[in-house]
Amino acid sequence: MYGWKVCPNKPIRMALKMQKQDVLAEFEMRANQAILELKEQGLNSAVYWKNTDVRKNVSIIPTSAISGEGIPDLLLLLVQMTQKMMEERLMYISELQCTVLEVKVIEGLGTTIDVVLVNGVLHEGDQIVVCGLQGPIVTNIRALLTPHPMKELRVKGSYLHHKEVKAAQGIKITAPHLDSAIAGTQLYVVGEDDDVDLIKEECMKDMASILSQVDKSGEGVCVQASTLGSLEALLEFLKTPEVNIPVSGISIGPVHKKDVMRAGVMLERKKKEYATILAFDVKVTPEAKEMAEDLGVRIFTADIIYHLFDQFNAYMANVREEKRKEAADDVVFPCELKILPTCIFNKKDPIVLGVEVMSGIVKIGTPLSVPSKEFIDIGRIASIEVNHKLVDTAKKGQSVAIKIVGQNAEESQKIYGRHFDHSDLLVSRISRKSIDVLKENYKHEMTDDDWRTVVKLKRVFSIQ
Repeated sequence: MYGWKVCPNKPIRMALKMQKQDVLAEFEMRANQAILELKEQGLNSAVYWKNTDVRKNVSIIPTSAISGEGIPDLLLLLVQMTQKMMEERLMYISELQCTVLEVKVIEGLGTTIDVVLVNGVLHEGDQIVVCGLQGPIVTNIRALLTPHPMKELRVKGSYLHHKEVKAAQGIKITAPHLDSAIAGTQLYVVGEDDDVDLIKEECMKDMASILSQVDKSGEGVCVQASTLGSLEALLEFLKTPEVNIPVSGISIGPVHKKDVMRAGVMLERKKKEYATILAFDVKVTPEAKEMAEDLGVRIFTADIIYHLFDQFNAYMANVREEKRKEAADDVVFPCELKILPTCIFNKKDPIVLGVEVMSGIVKIGTPLSVPSKEFIDIGRIASIEVNHKLVDTAKKGQSVAIKIVGQNAEESQKIYGRHFDHSDLLVSRISRKSIDVLKENYKHEMTDDDWRTVVKLKRVFSIQ
């Protein structure tokens, strides 16, 4: 409406009091129009504060989806109608439905669980079954606590004790052995005729589906989240093809020292990149932070899954770069080179030849061997030139000039024309170690043709 003064998230009647007279007149006109249109559909209606009989008339609540006016009225009316008119239909007292929201340590009470009792009744002394990280927890309710009227369950203070609580209600439960209870799971009550083992099995179904996503090899990152639901969402995200990060361990709740120690196992396995904890929407204890710094375990925290992934990706890129630098002396890219007889520029150290790349990748530092002459090593490539310009690499089909320098001054220098000539094929001197380095650190630089060259050279050098 033209001239409407925005009152964000205010009750509609309060917002109407802030409007000018001409705006109010337009409001009345539009409200009457809506009532008329509903009447044409066979529905009697009225704006909710003028509705004298909610059973006969539909209540109209003016709301704004943009600025939020009228939303409090909508919530109020929903609550009032369900409490006054639908209590019997909504509350299935015979069927218990209860969800664990949070696991907390409260001074004087020990470990407690905050739950929402949606349906049913809970009694003091009831035997309950809750999903735990190490398996189902079977215990008895010591106390059922609720906050005083007009206070929230999350606010510290004294609580009201109850012998029984009916749905729907937010409750704090105290009971033994709740330390490893998992937020986001269902709470079950064991009845007189119930089979405890069947309930325990039912209780652990959600956890079993999540544990199936943990990498059986034991290699991967550790993942922690605030609830079972958020943990499941994070695991689903990590196993997508675009992300594909293996997970070796999971946990729910704050990151403690034991979680850091578990992640530290990856350091012993020489998997530094996986010695990390992805902590989604959870806190990290000071002791855990200190231990992580001492051990070299990285902890990434975020409230948004994508931010967590971005942090880990940046870290992985750094780790890969470090590994590549460490492995630079051992890496040997596969290549086969045909000597061009018309392009022999220098016959002895440094040997300078024109060659055609038959397959693979030619890189500076590649050691060259001549299989046809008892696998003699003629040196390493010191430089590569294409059209008198220095380059770092050359690929299949290119013709380049290469400078070859002796690898060891103590060995006799190899001379073109005496030890080998243009009829011999030059190949890179690969080894089992160099192949492993390629697989681990340079996979993304290799094509299928390059790997075929590796397979071919493995046979040439009899590498297992």
